[in-house]
Amino acid sequence: MKFSVFADLHHYPGVFMGGTDEDMTFIQQRAKAENCSFIIHAGDFSHGPSHIKEYLARYNDFEIPSYHCLGNHDSDSTSYAETLQLYNMPDGHYFFDCEGYRFIICDPNYYKLDEEYIHYDLGNYYKHGKYRDFMPPEQLAWLRETIDTAPGSCILISHESFERADGVQNRQEVLDIINEANRKKPHSVLMCINGHHHRDFIRILDNVCYFDLNSASYDWVSIPHDKYPAELCQKISLLANTVVYNDPIHAIITLEGTTITIDGMESSMFMGINREHTENPIYDGAGRPVTPTVQSAKITLG
Repeated sequence: MKFSVFADLHHYPGVFMGGTDEDMTFIQQRAKAENCSFIIHAGDFSHGPSHIKEYLARYNDFEIPSYHCLGNHDSDSTSYAETLQLYNMPDGHYFFDCEGYRFIICDPNYYKLDEEYIHYDLGNYYKHGKYRDFMPPEQLAWLRETIDTAPGSCILISHESFERADGVQNRQEVLDIINEANRKKPHSVLMCINGHHHRDFIRILDNVCYFDLNSASYDWVSIPHDKYPAELCQKISLLANTVVYNDPIHAIITLEGTTITIDGMESSMFMGINREHTENPIYDGAGRPVTPTVQSAKITLG
């Protein structure tokens, strides 16, 4: 079976450059041409779906089933409860089965304060940096049961990473659940896909494919630069804090037994500006550079 996945579209007109109508059309038409069973994103589709209802309807109502996964920014300016409603999500975490595989959408968008797990809601997490990116115990229990009762192999999709050291803070508990399930029944979990970090990286860990999926739009740079025209920066308020991709890079993934085929795509940097042209480090905290690519690979898990 085949599906389309993208991450970090960041549709936010006047603030970010990517996530345009043309980008959405490109992703959807590629999925249609490839006969994908569904489309899903790995979070940060927008910064408040209540403000982009027409654009959101283009995604929700597309002829191919289209699913959401919450990112840390999706409920920045729309409440968590309303975001779930507008994204047609039964909860922040849920699953669906498709052609013998189970797709499990996880939700690590909680901060932990005084032993209480609080979901991101209207930007409440910004002031709790070191306490962010947790999966609560109840969701971990749900994840274990959801994997155990799956009709076939599982694909986990989350915004923050279960593989990166700077990803989900209690990721080891998630990895323990995955590895325990695979010991009991090999290939219970084939793959984990995440967004958030705006990097292109694949790692095979304990016979599971971990896919750090690049942003479809840009990379964030904390130190603003002056490489883009001033008049363009006046129209797009946070453009100087980004280096932008020219195309909505994403992946088409084909599953056949325990073989995973990732058909990525290559783009280029807008105006040729990359991180090395700014005062920002070339590599992120995991040692991964920014590239305007989603790599292609064919992996058979042994």
